Amino acid sequence: MAEAKAFVTGHPIAHSRSPKIHGYWLAQYGIDGSYQAIDVAPADFTAFLRSLGDSGYRGGNVTIPHKEAAFAGVARRDHAADEIGAVNTLWFEDGLLWGCNTDGYGFAANLDEHAPGWAANGPAVVLGAGGASRAVIHALKERGINDIRIVNRTLARAEELSRHFGAGVSAHGAGAVGELLADAGLLINSTALGMHGNEALAADPSALPGHTIVTDIVYVPLETPLLAAARARGLKTVDGLGMLLHQAVPGFERWFGRKPDVTPELRRMIVADIEGH
Repeated sequence: MAEAKAFVTGHPIAHSRSPKIHGYWLAQYGIDGSYQAIDVAPADFTAFLRSLGDSGYRGGNVTIPHKEAAFAGVARRDHAADEIGAVNTLWFEDGLLWGCNTDGYGFAANLDEHAPGWAANGPAVVLGAGGASRAVIHALKERGINDIRIVNRTLARAEELSRHFGAGVSAHGAGAVGELLADAGLLINSTALGMHGNEALAADPSALPGHTIVTDIVYVPLETPLLAAARARGLKTVDGLGMLLHQAVPGFERWFGRKPDVTPELRRMIVADIEGH
């Protein structure tokens, strides 16, 4: 049987840690397979999708800026992809190219690992209304959270998401964040605030109750200003690296036939890579 091949594509793509994650699992499980990064410019992406059937690849991951184009370009999509409006994982099934979105799965699995029982914690405040927040809101709804408050600088974008996701999802401008935090059980930053070079505090956790879980989808740095401030207050915090690791699991299982484990060793390897850059 031919070597199983998969890929990640984006533009640029050299920074992607996906080859390290999947390479680790291929080695760990002794699978005869490969996973490579392919840089595809936006103008070439549709042709790239069309060529996949003859390429020998079983599928791959799609990252920025191609997730919406992949959503439009696949033959079939799963429910999560339809809800989130983007595709990050491709595979072939019955000769057709399928697309799914595993970001919401990765977000929830990260919290399952580090804050078991998180979904029973009550109202969730989501900072930001971009593509990442769509995956977060989808995951929250799937876990039965029925009070989700989107806070965004541009209120119209938050309102668009609240309409899309329907009952239990409300939209608020940035000025309302203080009062929204007073009874929140979950605070999620889905914005780029807190990333290296953008070190502003996404929200002030001093207004939060003592039982709130605070998580950030940013993982460079691992401890963002928001997480540091929440930890200083004694709150439970969960960094964003686990979301990256867990979202990779469903794709690997589809392409290589084995559901991989997100191990402490894998996390240490990726942390070392982050700190080495």
